[in-house]
Amino acid sequence: MIRKTLYRAGAAGAALFAAAPAFAQEAVEAAAAVPNPGNNAWMMTSTVLVLMMILPGLALFYGGLTRQKNMLSTMTQVGATAALAMLIWVMWGYSLAFGDTTYEGTLGLFISGGSYFLAGTDASSTAATFTDEVISKYVFISFQMTFAAITAALILGATAERMKFSALMAFVPIWLTIVYFPIAHMVWAGGGLLFEDGALDFAGGTVVHINAGISGLVLAYLLGKRRGYPAEPMPPHSMTLTMVGTGLLWVGWFGFNAGSALEADGFAGLAMINTFVATAAAALTWMVIERLAGHKGSALGFCSGVIAGLVAVTPAAGNSGPFGAILLGIVSSIVCYLAVAKMKAKFGYDDALDAFGIHGVGGIVGAIGTAIVYQPFLGGPGDGSTALGAQLGIQTFGVIVTIVWAALGTLVAGLIVKALIGLRVSEETEVDGLDISEHGERAYN
Repeated sequence: MIRKTLYRAGAAGAALFAAAPAFAQEAVEAAAAVPNPGNNAWMMTSTVLVLMMILPGLALFYGGLTRQKNMLSTMTQVGATAALAMLIWVMWGYSLAFGDTTYEGTLGLFISGGSYFLAGTDASSTAATFTDEVISKYVFISFQMTFAAITAALILGATAERMKFSALMAFVPIWLTIVYFPIAHMVWAGGGLLFEDGALDFAGGTVVHINAGISGLVLAYLLGKRRGYPAEPMPPHSMTLTMVGTGLLWVGWFGFNAGSALEADGFAGLAMINTFVATAAAALTWMVIERLAGHKGSALGFCSGVIAGLVAVTPAAGNSGPFGAILLGIVSSIVCYLAVAKMKAKFGYDDALDAFGIHGVGGIVGAIGTAIVYQPFLGGPGDGSTALGAQLGIQTFGVIVTIVWAALGTLVAGLIVKALIGLRVSEETEVDGLDISEHGERAYN
């Protein structure tokens, strides 16, 4: 039997590890293929680390940023969204994104097929990595499942404090099916549109962050502004919890980035050190900008910088040297600060917890910037076979495709749910807080 293998080679044939990377989907059919225990253990660990990013990481990060009366509803929406995404992933999501059937022609550029409800997969099934090694297919499916779950949950930063729980549960299956699964296939699956174009996205700059940020922005416009925004102050109710969530996100992100190597090898180590230094640079840069703007360096600024750096380095984690990653973190922090502090006010949208301002904008900076930090002159792993200008064009095309697909797909999904059951809670519910009105609970007694 023949196994499709993804080699580490760029557009001209040398290290494809840079071009696709995070995820090779083809099952290894050879009976002799046995998962490498070390790689398998690392991927299981990485999968659990990404789960920790969602619960409790993202739930605490977002929950602390909301007003007290919406703390539990925010955390519940994050958890329920992730749980629903996991079930959808094993029913039809994995098949559409990475299924064993490769469609011919145009359809194959956007989705895969076969393997619905994981048909044909058992404990002996394996999945390819980027070398001759394999890992358990169940482990690979689980790793990918956490990416789908956190991407859907990230959107909630833009819609916090005003979206119905029932509307969210109706929106998630539609959005995953028409937005996330096709984008994941296009970027990470053999035969996908952007994969074949040579786009560099190590761990999800386009698939996760631009996708979630743009989708959140569209939903924010559909929902409208929170009652009283922006005239009334709406500060975070617990920066302590947000700081705890930030720390959990940073730790879990090592599973997100280094795990995307699919092996416990040197590229996982490269992704690891880049996740350290890009994030550190971005966190400090944000605080410096606050001081330059005449404010005190804040805990909120530190946390925002951490996330901006993590977002930007995600597509570049294995596609950059450490000093290129530092540069990317600094630039991302500056651009995201301007998006949050200036652009949001200018255009008047209510991106409540800055999902677009940090994930969307930071993802764009990271995805395009990867073309630069990948180059050997900045210490990147590229071999020079793809010129900087050409790679910038490829990266920009990938960003544009992701933005357009996410925006249109989210608009369709949002309008469907709005027409059927409505998107927004009542004014009374919003005044009382979603904790009591939607869930009958309070975060604090």
